Amino acid sequence: MKEVVRTTNWVLISRLTALLEGEGIVIFRFDSHMSAVEGMIGVFPQRIVVADEDEDRARRLIRSAGFGDALYEGEDSPWF
Repeated sequence: MKEVVRTTNWVLISRLTALLEGEGIVIFRFDSHMSAVEGMIGVFPQRIVVADEDEDRARRLIRSAGFGDALYEGEDSPWF
């Protein structure tokens, strides 16, 4: 599994979820419950994670939709 987006922006998470799922990519949203529990003050980011084989396609779709600056380029979390 590969992390493609990490953000505290709920609207962006929602938009990218719709974009990727609309193209048939199965996504996993990590940390959404933690983010909700902290009161939406933006301390804990949510993550969009996809299967290894969908990573390149997901990144291309996100870039082509104009959200390339939201792509996560750091190391993957060892927790998934």
